[in-house]
Amino acid sequence: MSTNPTPHSGEPELRPHTYDGIQEYDQKLPNWWLFTFYIMIVAFVIYWLGYYQMGVGSTDTLQVDAVVSQIEKAREKELEGIDDPKLWAMSKDTDIIAAGKATFNTPGMCVTCHGPDLSGTIMGAKLPGLPLHDQEWKHGGKPTEVFKLVRKGAPDITKGMPAWEPTLGVKRVAEVTAYVLSFHKEGDPVSLAADSPLKAAVEVKK
Repeated sequence: MSTNPTPHSGEPELRPHTYDGIQEYDQKLPNWWLFTFYIMIVAFVIYWLGYYQMGVGSTDTLQVDAVVSQIEKAREKELEGIDDPKLWAMSKDTDIIAAGKATFNTPGMCVTCHGPDLSGTIMGAKLPGLPLHDQEWKHGGKPTEVFKLVRKGAPDITKGMPAWEPTLGVKRVAEVTAYVLSFHKEGDPVSLAADSPLKAAVEVKK
């Protein structure tokens, strides 16, 4: 007696052959599955022709470039109007100073190398960073020079601090700069450190 059900019995049909004592079902895939499969094949062909052969649509590279361009434009807009007078004015704004101080004193950031009082020391021990509360500067003491140094880092990163703009963004860099400037007064004399590359450049010009 055959173990296969009769056609249209409503029970699953089995293939007549066996392999290792196993029989396979002989069932048609559901129509919804077949239609989905066929639609995806057609969609892939259309996508392949349009995207890769005809250049319709934006590539991943173009999308990334567009996002980077938007970021650069936003950054340039933030930098508009940041000059010495504006930074001095920010250094007198208590809210901005408080925000800059909070960033400065965040563990692992500025305070780690320059100390909580900007002296470059902590409990008498010398820290890697230079003092920021005196009138001697290695890379220039103008507000915009300090701002640029915090943004871009030291020209020789092996001997100075890294660029903080990628981590903090322009706004917080300006706040930190304002906090440092709050320890100074506009018009105070500024001197260049003996190992300042700016001083060496001036001497070469002479």
